[in-house]
Amino acid sequence: MTVRINPSILAADFARMADELARIPNADLVHVDVMDNHFVPNLTFGPQMVERIVATSPIPLDVHLMIDDPERWAPGYA
Repeated sequence: MTVRINPSILAADFARMADELARIPNADLVHVDVMDNHFVPNLTFGPQMVERIVATSPIPLDVHLMIDDPERWAPGYA
């Protein structure tokens, strides 16, 4: 069995995202919870923020879409 470490950045300091990502250099993936305040009662990352994380992170992302109409919006997070 292979163990993978995929820490969530939901509790990260968004203003210091590069520093936060640097704290997890051995992670296999970075877990990003996307919530739209419709499907679930919280609002988190939009496509622009995910793009910024991709540009900053040397670690691949695992994006968890908790949104209404994911077929419509998923390409923006690919």
